[in-house]
Parts: sequence; C-alpha cells; structure tokens
Amino acid sequence: MQSVHIDSVDRKILHLLQSEPGINAAAIGERIGLSQSAVWRRMQGLRDEGIIREQPVKIDREKIGLNTMVFAHVKLTSHGRSNLAAFAESVRSYPQVLDCYVLLGNVDFLLRIVTEDIKAYEQFFFEKLSQLPGIQEINSSIALSEIKHSTVLPI
Repeated sequence: MQSVHIDSVDRKILHLLQSEPGINAAAIGERIGLSQSAVWRRMQGLRDEGIIREQPVKIDREKIGLNTMVFAHVKLTSHGRSNLAAFAESVRSYPQVLDCYVLLGNVDFLLRIVTEDIKAYEQFFFEKLSQLPGIQEINSSIALSEIKHSTVLPI
C-alpha cells in the first residue's frame, strides 16, 4: 500500500477529527483559519484518498456490561496455516472479537476479545474459538485494567 502525501493543513484537520470526535467542518475551520467549505473539500479529498475511513462512536464497554477483555494468542497447525483465509473469515463473524492481527513469530494471530465476564469468555472459547479447524494452541491473557487505549494516530 502506497502512502499518500498530506500537507500541514490536512494534518491539522486529521488531528482535530481524531482528538475531538463529532467536530464539524465549521469548528475545524475556525480553529485552523479556513472557511467551512475549504475544510469540507479537504475532508472529502481525504475520504476519497481513503485516509479517512470512518468516524466511529466510542462506547465505554464496561458501562454496557462488557467487563472482560481477553488477548488470545492463536497458533495454527502447519495444516491449518494453509487455511489462513478460512480462519480469518470465521473470526470476522464473531462480534466478541474486536481486533485480529496476523503475527510474525511463534504465534499466528493475536485476538482482542470482549465478553460480559470470564464465564462468557469460557463459553465463547469452548463453543466457538477452540472449535475452529486447524488450531494447535490458544493462550489467553485476561486484561486486569486498561492503562491506555487510543485510536488517535500520532500525526
């Protein structure tokens, strides 16, 4: 994937969009000294280039009852590695899996999973995750507390 050149004004816009979710083009324009329409055009150009992909709503997972976060390291068998796409497709279908990364090293995938509690994770683990074909090993780590979580990129 090739990176796209952005100037300092684009960087300011992106910084504000990341750090102040819901900020509109008029407010950004006031802060950086551009008209609302100029900001809107730049934002549209950033969307067209695929730099701005979405503007998600941030929800406090614990306030809605998702109190347990688990990081699962998944290692596939050598036969299972030939079906990485099938594993990835299965994982995408589970709403409990928030993130899935392919790793280089002694494990193949890192999954970030949220559930209501440990019992719900145990059920997910035994009924879904461990049933996927080609799995050799799963090591789960329960997150005790969150020190930092950010979606803001260092622009």
